[in-house]
Amino acid sequence: MDLIGTFYRDLALRPDELNAIKEKHQAITVKKGEFILTKGQVANAYYLIEYGLTRSFLHDYEGNEVTIDFCCDHEVVIEVASFFQRSPTVENIQALTETKLWKIRFDDFQELFHQIPEFREWGRSWMAKELVHTKNRAVAMITEPATTRYLRLIKEKPILIQQAPLKHIASYLGITDTSLSRIRKEIVHSS
Repeated sequence: MDLIGTFYRDLALRPDELNAIKEKHQAITVKKGEFILTKGQVANAYYLIEYGLTRSFLHDYEGNEVTIDFCCDHEVVIEVASFFQRSPTVENIQALTETKLWKIRFDDFQELFHQIPEFREWGRSWMAKELVHTKNRAVAMITEPATTRYLRLIKEKPILIQQAPLKHIASYLGITDTSLSRIRKEIVHSS
Protein backbone atom coordinates (compact mmCIF):
# COMPACT_ATOMS: atom_id res chain seq x y z
CA MET A 1 0.00 0.00 0.00
CA ASP A 2 1.20 3.47 -0.86
CA LEU A 3 -0.14 5.40 2.13
CA ILE A 4 1.66 8.61 1.23
CA GLY A 5 0.39 8.55 -2.36
CA THR A 6 -3.11 7.79 -1.07
CA PHE A 7 -2.94 10.44 1.63
CA TYR A 8 -1.97 13.23 -0.76
CA ARG A 9 -4.00 11.85 -3.72
CA ASP A 10 -6.29 14.86 -3.99
CA LEU A 11 -3.38 17.18 -4.72
CA ALA A 12 -2.57 18.04 -8.32
CA LEU A 13 1.06 17.00 -7.90
CA ARG A 14 3.59 16.33 -10.60
CA PRO A 15 5.34 12.95 -10.22
CA ASP A 16 8.57 14.65 -9.12
CA GLU A 17 6.69 16.62 -6.44
CA LEU A 18 5.00 13.48 -5.10
CA ASN A 19 8.39 11.74 -5.02
CA ALA A 20 9.88 14.69 -3.12
CA ILE A 21 7.07 14.41 -0.56
CA LYS A 22 7.49 10.63 -0.26
CA GLU A 23 11.25 10.99 0.27
CA LYS A 24 10.66 13.21 3.29
CA HIS A 25 8.51 10.62 5.09
CA GLN A 26 10.21 7.93 7.17
CA ALA A 27 8.41 4.73 8.23
CA ILE A 28 8.56 3.91 11.93
CA THR A 29 6.71 1.42 14.10
CA VAL A 30 5.79 2.25 17.68
CA LYS A 31 4.93 -0.50 20.16
CA LYS A 32 1.76 -0.48 22.24
CA GLY A 33 2.26 1.83 25.23
CA GLU A 34 5.22 3.74 23.77
CA PHE A 35 5.17 7.52 23.63
CA ILE A 36 5.52 9.48 20.42
CA LEU A 37 5.68 12.77 22.31
CA THR A 38 5.87 13.63 26.00
CA LYS A 39 5.15 16.75 28.00
CA GLY A 40 8.04 19.21 27.84
CA GLN A 41 9.33 18.13 24.43
CA VAL A 42 9.05 20.24 21.29
CA ALA A 43 7.10 18.45 18.55
CA ASN A 44 9.70 18.11 15.81
CA ALA A 45 7.55 15.99 13.50
CA TYR A 46 4.06 14.98 12.54
CA TYR A 47 2.95 11.52 11.49
CA LEU A 48 0.58 9.80 9.11
CA ILE A 49 -0.88 6.62 10.59
CA GLU A 50 -0.77 3.62 8.29
CA TYR A 51 -2.34 1.44 10.98
CA GLY A 52 -2.84 1.63 14.71
CA LEU A 53 -4.37 3.84 17.35
CA THR A 54 -2.92 6.72 19.36
CA ARG A 55 -4.27 8.98 22.04
CA SER A 56 -3.28 12.47 23.07
CA PHE A 57 -3.67 13.35 26.71
CA LEU A 58 -2.64 15.85 29.32
CA HIS A 59 -2.99 16.21 33.07
CA ASP A 60 -5.58 18.46 34.65
CA TYR A 61 -4.90 20.73 37.64
CA GLU A 62 -5.41 17.77 40.00
CA GLY A 63 -2.98 15.53 38.11
CA ASN A 64 -5.64 13.35 36.43
CA GLU A 65 -5.08 12.16 32.86
CA VAL A 66 -7.53 13.69 30.40
CA THR A 67 -7.69 12.23 26.89
CA ILE A 68 -8.11 15.01 24.35
CA ASP A 69 -7.86 13.12 21.07
CA PHE A 70 -7.61 9.74 19.38
CA CYS A 71 -6.06 9.14 15.96
CA CYS A 72 -6.35 5.99 13.89
CA ASP A 73 -5.65 4.63 10.39
CA HIS A 74 -4.99 7.28 7.72
CA GLU A 75 -5.14 10.23 10.11
CA VAL A 76 -2.52 12.81 11.05
CA VAL A 77 -0.94 12.69 14.52
CA ILE A 78 0.36 16.13 15.43
CA GLU A 79 0.63 18.45 18.40
CA VAL A 80 -0.16 21.59 16.44
CA ALA A 81 0.80 24.28 18.97
CA SER A 82 4.20 22.80 19.75
CA PHE A 83 4.94 21.92 16.12
CA PHE A 84 4.21 25.38 14.68
CA GLN A 85 5.18 27.57 17.64
CA ARG A 86 8.35 25.52 18.36
CA SER A 87 7.48 25.48 22.05
CA PRO A 88 7.42 22.69 24.65
CA THR A 89 4.18 20.75 24.68
CA VAL A 90 1.86 20.13 27.61
CA GLU A 91 0.49 17.02 25.84
CA ASN A 92 1.56 13.41 25.64
CA ILE A 93 0.91 11.24 22.59
CA GLN A 94 0.92 7.50 23.19
CA ALA A 95 0.35 4.45 21.00
CA LEU A 96 -2.59 2.40 22.28
CA THR A 97 -1.75 -0.40 19.84
CA GLU A 98 1.27 -1.23 17.73
CA THR A 99 1.22 1.65 15.27
CA LYS A 100 2.96 2.12 11.93
CA LEU A 101 3.61 5.78 11.23
CA TRP A 102 5.12 7.81 8.44
CA LYS A 103 7.10 10.56 10.12
CA ILE A 104 7.91 13.92 8.55
CA ARG A 105 10.27 16.23 10.40
CA PHE A 106 9.50 19.92 10.91
CA ASP A 107 12.40 21.10 8.72
CA ASP A 108 11.34 18.78 5.88
CA PHE A 109 7.74 19.95 6.21
CA GLN A 110 8.89 23.57 5.99
CA GLU A 111 10.97 22.83 2.89
CA LEU A 112 8.05 21.13 1.13
CA PHE A 113 5.64 23.83 2.28
CA HIS A 114 7.74 26.52 0.61
CA GLN A 115 8.67 24.55 -2.51
CA ILE A 116 5.38 22.89 -3.53
CA PRO A 117 2.30 25.15 -3.75
CA GLU A 118 -0.11 22.17 -3.72
CA PHE A 119 1.47 20.85 -0.53
CA ARG A 120 1.12 24.30 1.03
CA GLU A 121 -2.56 24.36 0.02
CA TRP A 122 -3.07 20.89 1.50
CA GLY A 123 -1.58 22.12 4.79
CA ARG A 124 -3.90 25.12 4.92
CA SER A 125 -6.94 23.03 4.01
CA TRP A 126 -6.08 20.38 6.60
CA MET A 127 -5.62 23.01 9.32
CA ALA A 128 -8.95 24.65 8.48
CA LYS A 129 -10.72 21.27 8.64
CA GLU A 130 -9.10 20.49 12.00
CA LEU A 131 -10.04 23.90 13.38
CA VAL A 132 -13.69 23.27 12.47
CA HIS A 133 -13.52 19.78 14.01
CA THR A 134 -12.06 21.20 17.25
CA LYS A 135 -14.69 23.95 17.39
CA ASN A 136 -17.51 21.45 16.82
CA ARG A 137 -16.15 19.18 19.55
CA ALA A 138 -15.95 22.08 22.02
CA VAL A 139 -19.55 23.10 21.23
CA ALA A 140 -20.77 19.48 21.52
CA MET A 141 -19.13 19.11 24.96
CA ILE A 142 -21.32 21.98 26.16
CA THR A 143 -24.55 21.49 24.22
CA GLU A 144 -24.99 17.72 23.80
CA PRO A 145 -25.61 14.94 26.28
CA ALA A 146 -22.86 12.37 26.76
CA THR A 147 -24.91 9.65 25.05
CA THR A 148 -25.06 11.68 21.84
CA ARG A 149 -21.32 12.34 21.97
CA TYR A 150 -20.62 8.64 22.58
CA LEU A 151 -22.82 7.51 19.68
CA ARG A 152 -21.08 9.98 17.36
CA LEU A 153 -17.67 8.80 18.52
CA ILE A 154 -18.40 5.13 17.85
CA LYS A 155 -19.85 6.03 14.44
CA GLU A 156 -16.80 8.13 13.48
CA LYS A 157 -14.15 5.87 15.07
CA PRO A 158 -15.54 2.37 15.70
CA ILE A 159 -11.99 1.09 16.29
CA LEU A 160 -12.09 2.81 19.69
CA ILE A 161 -14.71 0.43 21.03
CA GLN A 162 -12.50 -2.53 20.14
CA GLN A 163 -9.07 -1.18 21.05
CA ALA A 164 -9.22 1.78 23.44
CA PRO A 165 -9.63 1.27 27.18
CA LEU A 166 -13.02 2.52 28.39
CA LYS A 167 -11.35 4.86 30.90
CA HIS A 168 -9.74 6.75 27.98
CA ILE A 169 -13.02 6.94 26.07
CA ALA A 170 -14.83 8.19 29.17
CA SER A 171 -12.14 10.80 29.77
CA TYR A 172 -12.40 11.97 26.13
CA LEU A 173 -16.17 12.32 26.52
CA GLY A 174 -15.75 14.27 29.77
CA ILE A 175 -17.57 11.68 31.89
CA THR A 176 -16.71 9.05 34.48
CA ASP A 177 -16.14 5.37 33.73
CA THR A 178 -19.36 4.61 35.65
CA SER A 179 -21.38 7.02 33.50
CA LEU A 180 -19.95 5.48 30.33
CA SER A 181 -20.87 1.97 31.57
CA ARG A 182 -24.42 3.16 32.22
CA ILE A 183 -24.68 4.76 28.76
CA ARG A 184 -23.39 1.58 27.11
CA LYS A 185 -25.97 -0.55 29.00
CA GLU A 186 -28.79 1.84 28.03
CA ILE A 187 -27.78 1.63 24.37
CA VAL A 188 -27.68 -2.18 24.45
CA HIS A 189 -31.10 -2.38 26.14
CA SER A 190 -32.69 0.09 23.71
CA SER A 191 -31.50 -1.76 20.58
